[in-house]
Parts: sequence; C-alpha cells; structure tokens
Amino acid sequence: MKEQALKVLRMEIDALDEKIQALIATRAELAAEVAKVKKETNTQSVFYRPEREAQVLSRVIERNKSLLKDKDVGHIFREIMSACLALEQPLKIAFLGPEGTFTQAAALKHFGHSVISAPLGSIDEVFREVEAKSAHYGVVPIENSSEGMINNTLDSFRHSALVISGEVEMRIHQNLLVAEGTDLSQVERIYSHAQSLAQCRSWLDNHMPYAERFAVSSNAEAARRVATQTHDDVGKVAAIAGTMAAELYGLQLPHENIEDQPDNTTRFLIIGHASVPASGQDKTSLLVLARNKPGALYHILEPFHRHNVSMTSIESRPSGQGAWGYVFYIDFEGHHEDEKVQQVLQDLDQDAVEVRILGSYPQAVL
Repeated sequence: MKEQALKVLRMEIDALDEKIQALIATRAELAAEVAKVKKETNTQSVFYRPEREAQVLSRVIERNKSLLKDKDVGHIFREIMSACLALEQPLKIAFLGPEGTFTQAAALKHFGHSVISAPLGSIDEVFREVEAKSAHYGVVPIENSSEGMINNTLDSFRHSALVISGEVEMRIHQNLLVAEGTDLSQVERIYSHAQSLAQCRSWLDNHMPYAERFAVSSNAEAARRVATQTHDDVGKVAAIAGTMAAELYGLQLPHENIEDQPDNTTRFLIIGHASVPASGQDKTSLLVLARNKPGALYHILEPFHRHNVSMTSIESRPSGQGAWGYVFYIDFEGHHEDEKVQQVLQDLDQDAVEVRILGSYPQAVL
C-alpha cells in the first residue's frame, strides 16, 4: 500500500512539474515580447529595471504561504527572472574578484546566474569598467556589520559619476580552508583578506595562535594560493574564505563558520549609470561636503530629524580639499523624489558646500 501511495504522489509531482515548466516557457515568451516592444520603441537602454524586479520579488515573498521559506521562494523566482532577462539582454556584471569572492556571491544573489561575470582585481577597476561601459553594472562591498565601512568604495564615489542602483545584504560565513591531507598543527601561515582576518580574530587567537596571518587582495586569492601551494609550502598554509572559493579550488573545510560575530553581515552596492525610479521601499545615499565651521555636523543632521527622515548610517572621510575638511556619506530611508526627502535636500543645500545624490534604489529584498 505504501508503494502505491508513493507512486500516486510521484505521478502528481510529475504532472505539476509539467505545468510549472509550461508556465515558465510562457513567461519566457512574454519576456521576449517585452524585448521586442522595447526595441521597436527605442528603449533598449532600460532592459533591466531594478525597481520592477524589487517589486516582483517583494510580491512573491508576500504571497508565499507554502512550506518553503520566503528566501528560498525568492531565490527560485530570482533565477527565473534572470534567465528571462537574458533573453532580452544578457547583463555583464563587474565585481571585485577573482572568482569565488563574497562579492561574486553577492552579484549572483542580486542578478541571478544568467549573467556574464567579469572579475576584476580592485574596487577602483570595477568603477572604471562600469564608467567605460565595458560592463552594465558593478558590485562592490560597502559595509560590514563588525568591521565598518569599506573606505576604498567610499573614496571611489568621490571621483565618479556612477550612481547606486541597488544593494545586497549577505550573511558572511568564514571558513578555514586547507588542501587535502593537511595537518592543522603544522600550518604556519593563514591567508585571507584583511577584513576576514579581523572578523575571525578571536577564533584564530584561540585555535591557531601559532600560525602567522597574511592579508591578501581577496579571500578567493587566499584560496588560490593554498590550492597552488609550492612544494615547500605543502601542508603549511591555510586560507579563510567562503564555501564558493572552497568549491572552486577543491579545498577542504576542517572548520566552518569561524567568524567571531554570528550575525556577521556585509552590504554590497550595485553601481551603474541610470537613476532608478521609486519602488515603494527605497533607500538613498548622499555625499555631503560640509563647510569647515562650528556646528557643521549639527546642520547636516538636524534636517533629517525635523522632516522625520530616518537616517541609517553616516560616515566621514577626508575631503582632500585642505586640512580638516570632511565629506560625509549618508544613507537614509526614502527616495530622493519623496516630498519630505526633497525638503531635507533643500535645507542641506543651504548649509553645505556640495550635496550630491549618489543614488536612490530599492532596499535589499532577498
């Protein structure tokens, strides 16, 4: 009887799979029709609509009443949307490489796997690649919950005309990676990005205090070094990186999730050329060059309080225009076209040397 019941259930699943596949095929046909209409109306430059995708994914999650988790349903639809968008126009996405970095994982989480990946060696290179229109969008890290802002990214915005079109939030799980057969007691050197080494400081102090720590350009580069270790290094090196790098370079994970903060999260930004219309659940990033006078910071913060606009972060960096001049990078909830945000911007214009909107974009959905 049990075998018969299983047979019936599997037949029902097979029938549903056929229906799902037919519906996906219909969606792909509609996506192709959308591309055709856009070409006929000369709107080829707006194939990718960040606000539209955010709205669709938000509705998918709101509708979810299944046994599947919201994020899992969201990822399924993310990949369907990615494949359909590729029928209209395959997107080329530049990111801080090499392959296997957390930034690549963030790019795939945001755009799906149906994109052309372009790993680059530095944050500056990502900006230049997108500025030159050699890539449609770029993905760069901006902030880690335990280690703070990424200054290279902040400084790049100071000299770039690119705008922010989206954000990605990722829980970052750090893992110890070694080559097969490595005895951890014999490891002399551990490679990783400086941020990752800092995020695992306590674990390393307690479990591998005898190993010297070396900062490299990325976690994936650390994994590559372990995977291509020389004869003299065999069994003496390890890396800290994510599971994506471990799979890419065929390394083992003797210890997983070694980050000191269990809620360790990194936020990434999507950079491009086009401004993004309001999605209904947005965030805005702002650059403010303050006047060098008493109370300058107060005059920057006060309009947000007065107009009831929620600020989510503020960071200062040297302006490069004389001693003790500062640029403030501010994130807040809302779109720059919102009425109360417009009031804040008008007030800031009166007290600051420069106010530049870096972008209004949908808040992270997945």
